[in-house]
Amino acid sequence: MAVDLLLGLQWGDEGKGKIVDVLTSNYNIIARFQGGPNAGHTLVFNDKKHVLHTIPSGIFHDDATNLVGNGVVIDPVIFKGELDKLEEQDVDYRKSLVISRKAHIILPTHRLLDAASEASKGKAKIGSTLKGIGPTYMDKTGRNGIRVGDLELSDWKERYRALANKHESMISFYNVDIEYDLAELEIEFFKAIDVLKSLKFIDSEEYIYQAQKSGKTILAEGAQGSLLDIDFGTYPFVTSSNTTAAGACTGLGVSPNQIGEVFGIFKAYTTRVGSGPFPTELFDEDGETMGRVGNEFGATTGRRRRCGWLDLIALKYACQVNGVTQLMMMKGDVLSGFKTLKVCTAYKYKGEVIQHFPYNIEPENVEPIYTELNGWEEDLTEMSETSQLPQTLNEYIEFLEKELEIPITIVSVGPDRKQTIFRGQLVH
Repeated sequence: MAVDLLLGLQWGDEGKGKIVDVLTSNYNIIARFQGGPNAGHTLVFNDKKHVLHTIPSGIFHDDATNLVGNGVVIDPVIFKGELDKLEEQDVDYRKSLVISRKAHIILPTHRLLDAASEASKGKAKIGSTLKGIGPTYMDKTGRNGIRVGDLELSDWKERYRALANKHESMISFYNVDIEYDLAELEIEFFKAIDVLKSLKFIDSEEYIYQAQKSGKTILAEGAQGSLLDIDFGTYPFVTSSNTTAAGACTGLGVSPNQIGEVFGIFKAYTTRVGSGPFPTELFDEDGETMGRVGNEFGATTGRRRRCGWLDLIALKYACQVNGVTQLMMMKGDVLSGFKTLKVCTAYKYKGEVIQHFPYNIEPENVEPIYTELNGWEEDLTEMSETSQLPQTLNEYIEFLEKELEIPITIVSVGPDRKQTIFRGQLVH
């Protein structure tokens, strides 16, 4: 059985968690393949909001196995907090949650390093979530990291101490005012490690291989968005992992020829959190309305998201890099009430009109060129069938499908899992 992928196509916050939750009934295994607790997947059902950071979004389904892959970095303290909330809701995670031995662990000193590094940059800071993600991936590629499997070794605490000591010397190098009590942080950390060690550790690449052989269906869940990919995103304002389709291969140990459907998630408009270029960003009443109606605040950080019109140049680029086979449009309901909608269909780049995503999209180089479409007034949130959708919304969707040459198979009209409209039969 092929492994299907679900990816964000913008700068994150597209609604991946909701769609994974909606699709989980079609899969035996939901596998997270990259990123860390800088992700915030929000799920809404039974009139309750649930926020996950590291645990896959299929955890609320009793019959699905949820796998944290080798490409993920785990903060045991945040992970324990997620588990505590699941226990409060009587979710039996011990039978359905497995963790790759090759996943790396975020230490308290990784978070301190993150804060020191960001503080040292002053106005040039990249907008880090300060979760220790970057320093952990740096240790991974620098071959210094501590992995989940190391917790099964007798000398793992000695390994921890050696790395933490190294980090403390690095923190002093930044010469910034960072106050901390590592001994206090370690009390919480080691308590969380004990909880982590109570879960099932697996050799995830072998686990997935055997699951495929036995005919089990697998959905790989991405975190962050394609435009935050360490290679193909708007560098250096990116995350520290490969958020694109290739990241699923390295983050789970799945060979490229085993990838099946690639589901791409995007908002009907565009948002971005933190620093970095954003060609279609709005600073007017339209942008304010999108943010207010769309409740555009980060699930992990609470930071306000910057809002703007849909950027088709960036979206085409993400579809191309990922090999997207089906699209899913989120938050169409937020655009209700706009008389006119704009879609960026070209860039004016250094005086030339282009329709591809260039190396540099800083505002001094890029000016968006828009195509205008008619908006709709209707409230979409109570709609459940395609036949109920306004004609102008259908025209908006058809315009996007024609430009992207990929079918839009799901339209989301609200945060609840029930507020999901399927346009024809979903292929998987």
